[in-house]
Order: sequence, then structure tokens, then C-alpha cells
Amino acid sequence: MKIGIIGTGAYGLALALTAHENRCQITMYTKFEEEKNELETTHMNNKVLPNILLPKEIKFTNSLEEVTNEKELIIIAIPAEFVSNICFELKDFIKKDQHICIATKGIENETCLFINEIIEKHIKSNNISVISGPSFAIDIASKNPICLTIASKNIDESLTVKKALENKYFKLIYSNDIVGTEICGAIKNVMAIASGIIDGMKATESTKALFITKSLHEIEEIIYNLKADKKTVLTFAGIGDLILTCCSTKSRNFSFGKLIGENNNKEDIDIYIKNNTIEGLYTLKSIHKLLNEKKIENNLINLIYDIVFNNKDKKELLNYLTK
Repeated sequence: MKIGIIGTGAYGLALALTAHENRCQITMYTKFEEEKNELETTHMNNKVLPNILLPKEIKFTNSLEEVTNEKELIIIAIPAEFVSNICFELKDFIKKDQHICIATKGIENETCLFINEIIEKHIKSNNISVISGPSFAIDIASKNPICLTIASKNIDESLTVKKALENKYFKLIYSNDIVGTEICGAIKNVMAIASGIIDGMKATESTKALFITKSLHEIEEIIYNLKADKKTVLTFAGIGDLILTCCSTKSRNFSFGKLIGENNNKEDIDIYIKNNTIEGLYTLKSIHKLLNEKKIENNLINLIYDIVFNNKDKKELLNYLTK
């Protein structure tokens, strides 16, 4: 199978390694000429996937036409804030019969659209699926056992993605709830920031477990109010990803929150933001705006927003847990 992957970050590269294992022909897109040249020369990206050698068969390009031409599957693996611009450019190259798989998690700030809605806005395609679940890129690249949710409008649409990515260590479980799956994948990054704040305040393991349980219920309520299937919170995209992201410093969202919880100075926090992609920080603005626009009350999201952006006392997060 011929696959185009848009994005050469850690997750895109990890998915490329998985697809290569299945003998797929892979072309990857980066907008940066310097990054393309380095990947072609070294076959490594030590900044995002240390010590992982990329097969020489994987091709790299700065051309969206090349990364989509004659590809059966297009995987989008770039930060949420860049998806709209990419899709606007992609619309001239994507064919109706090509499958699009979303590996990006987040909600657009300006429009509050989910990633599948952004794609449908620019590209006329019914072949859209979403993958989401507990999976750090380095764990995928290292061939550790991984299982994700794959959501699409019908199960047949997911088969192309399963054929490309599934193998003895990487599994995909089907769901028909695209919106619920996207909600889980986006908001768990927000909850991971809060979990990091709690960890940074030296909270006990019992308190951390309380937060994860409470946040699970909050996500379920948001899914319900946004007219998706609240049972999706119990899938790999829901509870699975929530547990992973809220409990590990390998999560940039968790690590960012931990800096806040530890009372690091603003300069150190700003440096971390500059040097890392923190999807939860971007998504926090979006979900806060979306819930307010739809008049959906969620006190936890509001509290996290006020702590991160309005300097509210972070100890209020601990107080909230026992209300």
C-alpha cells in the first residue's frame, strides 16, 4: 500500500515505522527544507525520537502534491493549530477515493471545530477515520504492545487503516463515534496539564487517582452534552489515553502542568512552551471557548483555564476534587 504521512514529528515518524513493518511504501511531508534534508541524510530525528533509525525506504518531501499523489491512505499527524491551513492547500490534490486518517488531537481555537470537521470543511471526502488512544510515539517506535481506538462512520472505512498499521504489536479497535473519540483525544491533554499541576504540588497517589476518576466523569459529561456517545469514554481513546497522559512525565502536557505545580518561574515555563508542542495548552483555549459558546457548564475546565491563563491559585484544584 502507498501511504502519505503529513507531519514528521514523533507521532508521524512512529506511524511510518509501523506502516513500514507492514511493507507499505511511505512518503512523508514536512514544510521545512532543512528538516527534509536532515531526515534524508541521517535517517533520524533525535530531537523527537532519540536513537531510532528510520528505514532508508521512507521518502521525504516538501511537496503536498507528491505526498498525496497515487496514495491510498493519507495520515495527518501535525499539531491541531496547523490542520486548517494544510487542508486548504490539500484540497487541490486529494482525490475522493483516497482515505484520510486523523492522528492529530485537538480543537481549532478560532472556530472550535474538531479535526474531522476541519477536514470536511475543506476536502470533500467520506473516507475519514480517527485513531486515538494510549500511545507515546517512542513506545510505538520501539514496538511495544499498543492498542488504539479507530473511529469512522462505518467499519469498512477503517479497514484500509487497519491494513496499513495493524501488526502483532499494534492493534486497532473499531468505534463509530468519531466525535466522542476526538473529544477524548483532545480533552485528555487538558486533564494531563491539571494532573501535572497536582503532581507538582506533591499530592499523594490517592489524590491523583481521585483526579483521574473525577476527570473521567467530566469528560463523559462533555461527550454527552456535545451529542456524542458517552460510552466512548470507556474505550482506549478515553480512559486508556487519560491514564497514560495523566501519569507520565513523557507527556509534555503533564510535564508542563508539573512546572506550574512546582512554582517554577514564568521564564522557565515560557522556555518550556517555546521548545515543546503542548497540545493541551492550545486545546484548553478551544474547549473553554466551545463550552461557553454552547452554554455547557463545566467547572473543572473553567478552573484549569483560570489557573493556567489567569493565575488563579492552583490549590483551588485540590479543593475542587472534594466538592
